[in-house]
Amino acid sequence: MFDATDVEVIPLGEACGAEIRGVDLKKDLSDEVVAKIQQAWNDHLVLCFRGQDLTQEDQLRFAARFGPLGARKQAPEPLRDKAEGVWQLDPKILLVSNIKVDGIPVGAFGDGDMWFHIDSGYSEKPYKYTFLYGVELPAEGGDTLFANMYKAYDALSDDMKKRIAGKKALHIHEYKRAEKVDLSTDISKVPHWFHPVAITHPLTKRKALFVDRLMTARIEGVSNEESDEILRELYDHGEKPEFTYAHKWRLGDFVMWDNLALIHARSWFPPEQRRLMRRCTVDGAPVFE
Repeated sequence: MFDATDVEVIPLGEACGAEIRGVDLKKDLSDEVVAKIQQAWNDHLVLCFRGQDLTQEDQLRFAARFGPLGARKQAPEPLRDKAEGVWQLDPKILLVSNIKVDGIPVGAFGDGDMWFHIDSGYSEKPYKYTFLYGVELPAEGGDTLFANMYKAYDALSDDMKKRIAGKKALHIHEYKRAEKVDLSTDISKVPHWFHPVAITHPLTKRKALFVDRLMTARIEGVSNEESDEILRELYDHGEKPEFTYAHKWRLGDFVMWDNLALIHARSWFPPEQRRLMRRCTVDGAPVFE
Protein backbone atom coordinates (compact mmCIF):
# COMPACT_ATOMS: atom_id res chain seq x y z
CA MET A 1 0.00 0.00 0.00
CA PHE A 2 1.23 3.48 -0.82
CA ASP A 3 2.32 5.84 1.91
CA ALA A 4 1.34 9.50 1.97
CA THR A 5 5.03 10.41 1.75
CA ASP A 6 5.07 8.83 -1.76
CA VAL A 7 2.59 11.41 -3.04
CA GLU A 8 4.08 14.33 -4.99
CA VAL A 9 2.02 17.39 -5.93
CA ILE A 10 3.34 19.26 -9.00
CA PRO A 11 1.48 22.49 -9.90
CA LEU A 12 0.45 22.69 -13.57
CA GLY A 13 -0.77 26.27 -13.84
CA GLU A 14 -1.04 29.49 -11.91
CA ALA A 15 -4.83 29.57 -12.03
CA CYS A 16 -5.42 25.95 -10.99
CA GLY A 17 -4.28 22.41 -11.70
CA ALA A 18 -1.69 20.00 -10.31
CA GLU A 19 -0.23 16.64 -11.29
CA ILE A 20 -0.18 13.92 -8.63
CA ARG A 21 2.77 11.53 -8.83
CA GLY A 22 3.58 8.41 -6.87
CA VAL A 23 0.05 6.93 -6.90
CA ASP A 24 -1.32 3.95 -8.85
CA LEU A 25 -5.10 4.33 -8.82
CA LYS A 26 -5.62 0.60 -9.44
CA LYS A 27 -4.28 -0.08 -5.94
CA ASP A 28 -6.03 0.20 -2.60
CA LEU A 29 -5.14 3.58 -1.11
CA SER A 30 -4.80 4.30 2.59
CA ASP A 31 -6.94 6.94 4.27
CA GLU A 32 -3.77 9.02 4.68
CA VAL A 33 -3.09 8.98 0.92
CA VAL A 34 -6.71 9.88 0.14
CA ALA A 35 -6.54 12.72 2.68
CA LYS A 36 -3.38 14.08 1.01
CA ILE A 37 -5.08 13.91 -2.40
CA GLN A 38 -8.11 15.72 -0.97
CA GLN A 39 -5.90 18.49 0.42
CA ALA A 40 -4.16 18.88 -2.94
CA TRP A 41 -7.59 18.97 -4.55
CA ASN A 42 -8.78 21.75 -2.24
CA ASP A 43 -5.61 23.71 -3.03
CA HIS A 44 -5.48 23.20 -6.83
CA LEU A 45 -9.09 22.32 -7.82
CA VAL A 46 -7.98 20.14 -10.77
CA LEU A 47 -5.77 17.06 -10.32
CA CYS A 48 -4.19 14.91 -13.03
CA PHE A 49 -2.79 11.40 -12.56
CA ARG A 50 -0.75 10.40 -15.60
CA GLY A 51 0.04 6.94 -16.94
CA GLN A 52 -2.97 5.24 -15.36
CA ASP A 53 -4.44 1.99 -16.72
CA LEU A 54 -7.95 1.97 -15.29
CA THR A 55 -10.98 -0.22 -15.81
CA GLN A 56 -14.42 1.23 -15.27
CA GLU A 57 -14.53 -0.56 -11.91
CA ASP A 58 -11.16 0.95 -10.88
CA GLN A 59 -12.45 4.42 -11.70
CA LEU A 60 -15.68 4.00 -9.77
CA ARG A 61 -13.92 2.49 -6.74
CA PHE A 62 -11.47 5.39 -6.51
CA ALA A 63 -14.13 8.06 -7.04
CA ALA A 64 -16.26 6.55 -4.27
CA ARG A 65 -13.51 7.39 -1.75
CA PHE A 66 -14.68 11.02 -2.05
CA GLY A 67 -18.42 10.55 -1.56
CA PRO A 68 -21.54 8.82 -2.91
CA LEU A 69 -21.32 8.24 -6.63
CA GLY A 70 -23.68 10.26 -8.79
CA ALA A 71 -26.05 8.76 -11.32
CA ARG A 72 -26.02 9.83 -14.96
CA LYS A 73 -28.77 12.41 -15.45
CA GLN A 74 -31.66 11.13 -17.56
CA ALA A 75 -32.68 13.55 -20.27
CA PRO A 76 -36.40 14.15 -20.90
CA GLU A 77 -37.77 11.95 -23.68
CA PRO A 78 -37.62 14.63 -26.45
CA LEU A 79 -33.91 15.16 -25.70
CA ARG A 80 -33.02 11.54 -24.89
CA ASP A 81 -31.17 10.81 -28.13
CA LYS A 82 -28.69 13.63 -27.35
CA ALA A 83 -27.61 12.15 -24.02
CA GLU A 84 -27.66 8.36 -24.39
CA GLY A 85 -25.32 5.92 -26.12
CA VAL A 86 -25.20 2.20 -26.79
CA TRP A 87 -22.02 1.71 -24.70
CA GLN A 88 -23.46 3.48 -21.65
CA LEU A 89 -24.51 0.45 -19.61
CA ASP A 90 -23.68 1.56 -16.07
CA PRO A 91 -25.98 4.27 -14.63
CA LYS A 92 -23.01 5.89 -12.89
CA ILE A 93 -20.94 6.25 -16.10
CA LEU A 94 -21.29 8.82 -18.86
CA LEU A 95 -19.26 8.29 -22.04
CA VAL A 96 -18.26 11.54 -23.74
CA SER A 97 -17.55 10.46 -27.30
CA ASN A 98 -18.01 11.13 -31.02
CA ILE A 99 -17.72 7.42 -31.87
CA LYS A 100 -20.68 5.74 -33.57
CA VAL A 101 -21.46 2.06 -34.15
CA ASP A 102 -23.69 1.41 -37.17
CA GLY A 103 -24.52 5.09 -37.15
CA ILE A 104 -25.61 5.08 -33.49
CA PRO A 105 -23.61 7.11 -30.89
CA VAL A 106 -21.83 5.11 -28.19
CA GLY A 107 -22.01 8.08 -25.80
CA ALA A 108 -22.93 11.76 -25.67
CA PHE A 109 -21.68 15.29 -26.43
CA GLY A 110 -19.43 14.00 -29.18
CA ASP A 111 -18.00 16.44 -31.72
CA GLY A 112 -16.37 19.84 -31.70
CA ASP A 113 -15.89 22.42 -29.03
CA MET A 114 -18.10 22.83 -25.98
CA TRP A 115 -18.69 26.09 -24.14
CA PHE A 116 -17.79 26.58 -20.50
CA HIS A 117 -20.28 24.91 -18.18
CA ILE A 118 -20.89 23.34 -14.77
CA ASP A 119 -21.71 19.63 -14.78
CA SER A 120 -25.43 19.26 -13.89
CA GLY A 121 -25.60 22.93 -12.95
CA TYR A 122 -29.16 22.82 -14.28
CA SER A 123 -30.25 20.45 -11.45
CA GLU A 124 -31.22 21.14 -7.85
CA LYS A 125 -28.11 19.33 -6.62
CA PRO A 126 -25.15 19.91 -8.96
CA TYR A 127 -22.44 17.25 -8.85
CA LYS A 128 -19.78 17.93 -6.24
CA TYR A 129 -16.88 16.34 -8.13
CA THR A 130 -16.22 15.06 -11.65
CA PHE A 131 -13.70 12.36 -12.69
CA LEU A 132 -12.69 11.88 -16.35
CA TYR A 133 -10.48 9.21 -17.90
CA GLY A 134 -9.13 9.39 -21.45
CA VAL A 135 -9.74 6.07 -23.27
CA GLU A 136 -9.21 7.26 -26.87
CA LEU A 137 -7.85 10.68 -27.83
CA PRO A 138 -7.68 12.68 -31.05
CA ALA A 139 -4.25 13.57 -32.40
CA GLU A 140 -5.02 17.26 -31.95
CA GLY A 141 -7.45 19.38 -29.99
CA GLY A 142 -10.04 18.19 -27.53
CA ASP A 143 -8.30 19.94 -24.61
CA THR A 144 -10.29 20.46 -21.42
CA LEU A 145 -10.21 24.07 -20.24
CA PHE A 146 -10.80 24.94 -16.59
CA ALA A 147 -11.57 28.35 -15.08
CA ASN A 148 -11.10 29.05 -11.36
CA MET A 149 -14.31 30.64 -10.07
CA TYR A 150 -12.77 31.52 -6.69
CA LYS A 151 -10.30 33.78 -8.45
CA ALA A 152 -12.98 35.09 -10.78
CA TYR A 153 -15.22 36.10 -7.87
CA ASP A 154 -12.37 37.64 -5.87
CA ALA A 155 -11.39 39.79 -8.87
CA LEU A 156 -14.86 41.23 -9.42
CA SER A 157 -15.29 44.93 -8.78
CA ASP A 158 -17.05 45.91 -5.55
CA ASP A 159 -19.86 47.32 -7.68
CA MET A 160 -20.42 44.01 -9.48
CA LYS A 161 -20.32 42.07 -6.21
CA LYS A 162 -23.09 44.35 -4.93
CA ARG A 163 -25.12 43.94 -8.15
CA ILE A 164 -25.13 40.13 -7.92
CA ALA A 165 -25.48 39.84 -4.13
CA GLY A 166 -28.65 37.97 -3.26
CA LYS A 167 -29.43 37.27 -6.92
CA LYS A 168 -30.26 33.90 -8.43
CA ALA A 169 -29.84 32.80 -12.04
CA LEU A 170 -31.59 30.28 -14.25
CA HIS A 171 -29.42 27.32 -15.29
CA ILE A 172 -30.97 25.34 -18.14
CA HIS A 173 -29.72 22.48 -20.33
CA GLU A 174 -31.04 21.47 -23.74
CA TYR A 175 -28.11 19.09 -24.35
CA LYS A 176 -26.38 21.44 -26.75
CA ARG A 177 -22.62 22.05 -26.81
CA ALA A 178 -22.22 25.61 -28.04
CA GLU A 179 -25.64 27.22 -28.22
CA LYS A 180 -27.90 29.00 -25.74
CA VAL A 181 -31.41 27.76 -24.93
CA ASP A 182 -34.15 29.86 -26.53
CA LEU A 183 -36.10 31.16 -23.53
CA SER A 184 -38.94 32.44 -25.71
CA THR A 185 -40.18 28.85 -26.08
CA ASP A 186 -41.80 26.59 -23.48
CA ILE A 187 -38.98 25.47 -21.17
CA SER A 188 -41.15 23.50 -18.75
CA LYS A 189 -39.88 20.19 -20.11
CA VAL A 190 -36.23 21.31 -20.34
CA PRO A 191 -34.10 20.54 -17.22
CA HIS A 192 -33.53 23.77 -15.26
CA TRP A 193 -32.96 25.21 -11.80
CA PHE A 194 -32.22 28.55 -10.13
CA HIS A 195 -28.95 28.94 -8.19
CA PRO A 196 -27.21 31.91 -6.53
CA VAL A 197 -25.01 33.86 -8.92
CA ALA A 198 -22.20 33.45 -6.37
CA ILE A 199 -22.10 30.54 -3.92
CA THR A 200 -20.21 29.68 -0.76
CA HIS A 201 -18.32 26.45 -1.35
CA PRO A 202 -19.60 23.89 1.20
CA LEU A 203 -16.14 22.50 1.99
CA THR A 204 -13.72 25.43 1.75
CA LYS A 205 -16.27 28.16 2.67
CA ARG A 206 -14.81 30.37 -0.08
CA LYS A 207 -16.98 32.42 -2.42
CA ALA A 208 -17.14 31.26 -6.03
CA LEU A 209 -18.84 32.73 -9.07
CA PHE A 210 -21.49 30.23 -10.18
CA VAL A 211 -22.42 31.08 -13.77
CA ASP A 212 -21.35 29.66 -17.12
CA ARG A 213 -21.79 30.58 -20.78
CA LEU A 214 -23.56 27.40 -21.89
CA MET A 215 -26.25 26.90 -19.25
CA THR A 216 -26.74 30.13 -17.24
CA ALA A 217 -29.48 31.95 -19.09
CA ARG A 218 -31.11 34.68 -17.00
CA ILE A 219 -30.77 36.52 -13.68
CA GLU A 220 -33.92 36.83 -11.61
CA GLY A 221 -35.24 40.16 -10.40
CA VAL A 222 -33.77 42.41 -13.09
CA SER A 223 -34.81 43.35 -16.61
CA ASN A 224 -33.83 41.12 -19.51
CA GLU A 225 -31.49 43.86 -20.73
CA GLU A 226 -29.72 44.15 -17.38
CA SER A 227 -29.56 40.38 -17.02
CA ASP A 228 -27.94 40.03 -20.45
CA GLU A 229 -25.49 42.82 -19.66
CA ILE A 230 -24.41 41.33 -16.33
CA LEU A 231 -24.13 37.79 -17.67
CA ARG A 232 -22.06 38.83 -20.69
CA GLU A 233 -19.67 40.62 -18.35
CA LEU A 234 -19.49 37.64 -15.99
CA TYR A 235 -18.95 35.13 -18.83
CA ASP A 236 -16.09 37.16 -20.29
CA HIS A 237 -14.62 37.87 -16.87
CA GLY A 238 -14.66 34.23 -15.70
CA GLU A 239 -12.99 32.99 -18.90
CA LYS A 240 -10.03 35.38 -18.73
CA PRO A 241 -6.63 33.68 -19.30
CA GLU A 242 -5.43 34.52 -15.79
CA PHE A 243 -8.18 32.34 -14.33
CA THR A 244 -7.82 29.39 -16.74
CA TYR A 245 -5.77 26.23 -17.19
CA ALA A 246 -5.89 24.17 -20.41
CA HIS A 247 -5.32 20.45 -19.94
CA LYS A 248 -3.75 18.79 -22.98
CA TRP A 249 -4.65 15.12 -22.69
CA ARG A 250 -2.27 12.19 -22.91
CA LEU A 251 -3.38 8.57 -23.01
CA GLY A 252 -3.57 7.29 -19.46
CA ASP A 253 -4.54 10.65 -17.97
CA PHE A 254 -7.09 10.57 -15.17
CA VAL A 255 -8.38 14.05 -14.32
CA MET A 256 -10.61 15.02 -11.41
CA TRP A 257 -12.03 18.44 -10.61
CA ASP A 258 -14.11 20.38 -8.13
CA ASN A 259 -17.35 21.04 -9.99
CA LEU A 260 -18.49 23.76 -7.56
CA ALA A 261 -15.33 25.87 -7.80
CA LEU A 262 -14.65 25.59 -11.54
CA ILE A 263 -16.30 25.88 -14.91
CA HIS A 264 -14.89 23.81 -17.77
CA ALA A 265 -15.01 23.66 -21.56
CA ARG A 266 -13.67 21.64 -24.48
CA SER A 267 -11.62 22.88 -27.40
CA TRP A 268 -12.39 21.88 -31.00
CA PHE A 269 -10.96 18.69 -32.48
CA PRO A 270 -11.28 17.18 -35.99
CA PRO A 271 -14.60 15.29 -36.21
CA GLU A 272 -13.02 12.41 -38.11
CA GLN A 273 -10.71 11.65 -35.16
CA ARG A 274 -12.05 9.40 -32.42
CA ARG A 275 -12.40 10.66 -28.86
CA LEU A 276 -13.72 8.56 -25.97
CA MET A 277 -13.74 9.81 -22.38
CA ARG A 278 -15.23 7.96 -19.39
CA ARG A 279 -16.85 10.15 -16.75
CA CYS A 280 -18.19 9.52 -13.29
CA THR A 281 -19.20 11.92 -10.54
CA VAL A 282 -19.81 12.36 -6.82
CA ASP A 283 -23.24 13.54 -5.78
CA GLY A 284 -23.71 17.05 -4.48
CA ALA A 285 -26.29 19.01 -2.53
CA PRO A 286 -28.17 22.29 -3.01
CA VAL A 287 -25.82 25.28 -3.17
CA PHE A 288 -26.24 28.49 -1.18
CA GLU A 289 -24.95 32.03 -1.21
